[in-house]
Amino acid sequence: MSTQDVLDAARRAHEASHGLALATRAQKDAALLAMAAALLARWSEVLDANADDVARAEADGTPANIVDRLRLTPQRLEDMARGLRDVAALPDPVGEVVRGSTLANGLELRQVRVPFGVVGMIYEARPNVTADAAGICLKSGNAVLLRGSSSARSSNAAVVAVLRDAAASAGLDPDVVQLVPGDSHDSVKALMRARGLVDVLIPRGGAGLIRSVVEESTVPVIETGVGNCHVHVDAAADLDKALAIVLNAKTQRTSVCNAAESLLVDAAVADRFLPRVVEALRGAGVTVHGDERFAAYDGVVAATDDDWGEEYLSLDISARVVAGLDEAIAHIRRWSSKHSDAIVTEDQAAARRFVAEVDSAAVLVNASTRFTDGGEFGFGAEIGISTQKLHARGPMGLPEMTSTKYVVVGDGHVR
Repeated sequence: MSTQDVLDAARRAHEASHGLALATRAQKDAALLAMAAALLARWSEVLDANADDVARAEADGTPANIVDRLRLTPQRLEDMARGLRDVAALPDPVGEVVRGSTLANGLELRQVRVPFGVVGMIYEARPNVTADAAGICLKSGNAVLLRGSSSARSSNAAVVAVLRDAAASAGLDPDVVQLVPGDSHDSVKALMRARGLVDVLIPRGGAGLIRSVVEESTVPVIETGVGNCHVHVDAAADLDKALAIVLNAKTQRTSVCNAAESLLVDAAVADRFLPRVVEALRGAGVTVHGDERFAAYDGVVAATDDDWGEEYLSLDISARVVAGLDEAIAHIRRWSSKHSDAIVTEDQAAARRFVAEVDSAAVLVNASTRFTDGGEFGFGAEIGISTQKLHARGPMGLPEMTSTKYVVVGDGHVR
């Protein structure tokens, strides 16, 4: 692989993006449905390739939570196909009029949604992202360059081969979906420097990957963030609700960015809630990294400052007793990654304060952090969850994968 190989792929994507931008909704939807059908028709090809990746990862001693993110199953393949079908069923954002008016001088002004052009995706482990990203980019009129991790290279190559064939069968240029050539960091660097051919980069993975892309790229970046997500159990919490929410947020799936990593419990309910939540978490296999109040219980590990900022992505959680809502909010402001933070409370004033003062992409009241997800929000398969404040924030669905342009219509107007 050379830098030239990556640039050649970017040029092909750039050319393919022009035709895709003009495709009708019917053409794009037909391609998405063909992709979904092809994934299921060629399931053995994809799963065999994935088995090679999983075997290699296990032989290399890869942590179990990372292997879980890498592994495809028949059910996960069905979920990928369903995600493509769901995106096909969504309204096409391209051409949507965001706002429009007739100016005082008679000029007609419209702001309409348009594709970015070429989207580069740099992501780790999860080969399901390959189908999600391809589908949501295609529907929003964008060609996509996919650079997954080397650990998933066989899986990603198989998935992309299926998707390209399906796109071609539906009459689209197969270069609207491409895998970036090469496995080395040089190929990633070449993609990050392809300004003028690639319109935007979206990194999706751990803190190190995201920081590297943000700091090294000359292509504009939409930053998706790590998830040090908090659940705060307020003094006015229904403790049965709180227990269910904490367990779901931590254990429903640990290897995802919207899993809870930190638990804050108000001192007013600590004596009643701590024994219950520690026992329940221990029963679910979770190791609690707690402050002095939590550490008084069997099996709890004493927390350090490193724990408060950690995205574990495993059966671990940091836990602390706080002296009221002010201290809970201060802790979240200090340690949160600004992804998703939740409060459990029956006090509407406390809920309003938490929502107003916690500056995260998603703030939840009496609900698990696991709901911060494009599918759960009704967006279809998401491209990622943005924790930045420019352009897009939170789960990024189809509208967030477009820019806008102004269309001005006059009748011989001069200024």
